[in-house]
Amino acid sequence: METIKQQILTGERALFQAHDLNIEDSIFEDGESPLKHSRNIHLLHSMFKWKYPLWYSDNIQMEHCTIFEMGRAGIWYTKHITVADTIIEAPKMFRRCEDVTLRNVTFPNAEETLWNCQNLVLSNISAKGDYFGMNCTDAKIDHLQLVGNYSFDGAQNLIVEDSALLTKDAFWNCENITVRNSFISGEYFGWNSRNITLENCTVESLQGFCYIENLVMRNCKLLNTTLAFEYSTIDAEIVSHIDSVKNPAGGVLRAKSIGTLILEPEQIDPEKTKIICEVQP
Repeated sequence: METIKQQILTGERALFQAHDLNIEDSIFEDGESPLKHSRNIHLLHSMFKWKYPLWYSDNIQMEHCTIFEMGRAGIWYTKHITVADTIIEAPKMFRRCEDVTLRNVTFPNAEETLWNCQNLVLSNISAKGDYFGMNCTDAKIDHLQLVGNYSFDGAQNLIVEDSALLTKDAFWNCENITVRNSFISGEYFGWNSRNITLENCTVESLQGFCYIENLVMRNCKLLNTTLAFEYSTIDAEIVSHIDSVKNPAGGVLRAKSIGTLILEPEQIDPEKTKIICEVQP
């Protein structure tokens, strides 16, 4: 493979359709779409300072790189990309990409990031921004630290482990989601979703877990969680006190105790939900 080293590359489409290149210690300065339609590219200790650097690319490895804020909308429609030990300051990163692996990546401005992507592996990710991961599918995620509302809206087939999410309206309109050994804080968790499983998690959520079909919770804590489970079918094992529960649609709820239990026969059939508490409400 040819090597480009310690170069400053400028102008629109600076390396358009480039292939089979090692690019080291180089800077993509001004000029849009510098590596558009590229393939078989290994980037090391390099920087992107302008828009749309990697569109319609294939087989990309990026290590110890930086994408600055104006490298926005930087990686779209790209397949088979691995990014490691990299800072991505730009928003709107990764759109309609396939086979994406991210390791030790920081997203300080992750607005509209990882939209409509599939086959993802994310490990040791720090991100701040709303609508992270919208409509993504088939993802394995561990050690994600996320601050930003409306995360993973419309996502399918996700496994999230050992993570901390500070995110209002997380996992809305989702299907087949498993979250393990994680902390989540945010209002209205999981509305309008199907097949949500939480194992060994701690959650704080106003009106969380409502309108969910087939919600499973194992060994979970609900802190400061009120008006939970409305119109949801549940199989939940809660090992803490729950502040309040409202109108579950059916299933089994086990909890240490419940502060306020609201069951309105004009809204739901109370007989369809079995509630088991150490301390009766």
